[in-house]
Amino acid sequence: MARPPRALPPQLRPAAAAETLRRVALFLERALPLCRAHTVEFYTRGLWERLVAPRPAAVLEALRAAGPLTAPRPLAEASGLAAALWDDDKFSSVFCDDSEKLINVHLFTLAAKCYSLSSLGVCTPLEEMLEALRGHNQGKPGIKPDEFMNNKKSHEVQVMSELVDNMANYCGIKQVIDIGSGKGYLSSFLSMQYNLQVYGIDSSDSNTNGAHERNRKLKKHWKAYQSQGRANLRTQRLEKTNNRPVESEIKCKAIKEKPLNSLQSQDQETIQDLVPSCGFTEAAISEANKGTEADLVAQPQSDESRLSEEVLAILNVLPADAVEAFSSPQCGCEEHRKMASLEARARESEESNLYLPLTSRITAATEISDIVTDMEVVSLIFEVHSLICSHFHMQDCVLVGLHTCGDLAANTLRIFTATPEIKAVCSVGCCYHLLSEQFENQAEYPEEVWGFPMCRYLKDKGWCCGRNARMSACLALERVAVGQVLPTESLFYRAVLQVIIEEIYGGTKSDRHVGKVYSKSSSFVDYVRKALKKLELDDSKLSDSSIMEYYEKYKHRMDELEAFNMLKVALAPCIEALILLDRLCYLKEQDTTAWSGLVKLFDPVKSPRCCAVIALKKQ
Repeated sequence: MARPPRALPPQLRPAAAAETLRRVALFLERALPLCRAHTVEFYTRGLWERLVAPRPAAVLEALRAAGPLTAPRPLAEASGLAAALWDDDKFSSVFCDDSEKLINVHLFTLAAKCYSLSSLGVCTPLEEMLEALRGHNQGKPGIKPDEFMNNKKSHEVQVMSELVDNMANYCGIKQVIDIGSGKGYLSSFLSMQYNLQVYGIDSSDSNTNGAHERNRKLKKHWKAYQSQGRANLRTQRLEKTNNRPVESEIKCKAIKEKPLNSLQSQDQETIQDLVPSCGFTEAAISEANKGTEADLVAQPQSDESRLSEEVLAILNVLPADAVEAFSSPQCGCEEHRKMASLEARARESEESNLYLPLTSRITAATEISDIVTDMEVVSLIFEVHSLICSHFHMQDCVLVGLHTCGDLAANTLRIFTATPEIKAVCSVGCCYHLLSEQFENQAEYPEEVWGFPMCRYLKDKGWCCGRNARMSACLALERVAVGQVLPTESLFYRAVLQVIIEEIYGGTKSDRHVGKVYSKSSSFVDYVRKALKKLELDDSKLSDSSIMEYYEKYKHRMDELEAFNMLKVALAPCIEALILLDRLCYLKEQDTTAWSGLVKLFDPVKSPRCCAVIALKKQ
């Protein structure tokens, strides 16, 4: 009898999700003018005078005393006055109805805190989600990827891969499709650690090539593992030849008769003895490769069996395509036979893992099955052995995306709802400024499918954030809260430069990028001259003294710019909440969705875009 499905955590009802979205949207309707303004235009458009009534010092003090830089509080714990204002949809005490200026910074900071995801109470705790998905199964021992990734990526990959593995187990499936896979960090780890069959799809050839480069490096490690193993065997043979020959022969026979699954599940100490560290240096690899193929062929049969055991143990923690295809005619016949036999045994295992990276542009209309089932193309591009490729076809799978940029996050959810074989999705988006908006620049970009909005409520309202506001949503409040200050001086330099551009050169465009000129400049004068040259403007029109006059004119107003940007930082979680709730409500509008929710996966200081949109289909 089939076991009944495990109960998932309580989820936000569609009506409750829609109401929460409505409340966030009402607040942002009044607050977004602060974020729709471009910081570059801060002085040229008089943004402080137009949008903020209190003095800069008062704004900064309120933000530090009661604002988003303090511990979050649920909406229900807000003060009675603030709660009444939000319930009655009245914001006159926060913003002036006539001028639309911000007039009450205390209430503003309270509202900004209340309408962030951390305070709205809409997120499912990660541990609760993992416990429900895992059931009575124990978590698998982790392989630390620190040596292959930086700390941020390692943190993200370890946390998300555990969740994805539990989602796959819950659904009873083994295939994962990683959208926007980049250089394959998540895909490789899902394959290595959790033995999942993973397709990594990315639109960038350079990223796909990067994924292959990582696999090439793993192949280099694989060769080193082999040579290290041979060297260990030679040493052990010399030490044990005269000690326990009979016992050695008995162990050898037992190892030869072990099934593959038994070899793959052997004690991890064997692997650690063979591979003490993945961080081989070039010198170490060179030294390890001094062992020749002839040395291995000359080993007794017991050594061959021991090597087989150790090699198959390594196969369990490396992607299948990290293994060298030992089919070169330069190999000796005996060596070729041995390695071909090991490779065949690995392929025959039902637990064999695989990671295939490929290049393809993903849109909402993409047929994932067309990409996955076109094995001839996959074989041609990646030179994957046809025997391996023939095992894979579009089947029930989990769709994942780790920091998918712009519209790709939205399209991942659309593909999930449109493809019957995709049973679950886990999507962490990023780069909100790259989202396309239906109600922004419609004439210029007449696409039929937009990144925002997705749900019916915001579509019916014709809701538009604007690019600058979406850019503000990418600001990392938690990092600012722990002391990572904003680059105020560089922003000030750019804002004053814009004054110079408009007054001296008659330019009005504020979207021209000067790049990383600030970090390469020794002074404001040096910055202006480098920037003007990069913008192809004649800097001979300005003397050094003229440039410094602009600096002196505005330097006493730098605190205005700092306070204004802190208001943007305070609003960042609210704008992100609107975007993520829009995606959640879209999923709850689909008839096929059984469970959907938002789950905070990462430490926001390490990884600011830390919240995943998760959904499972009805079975």
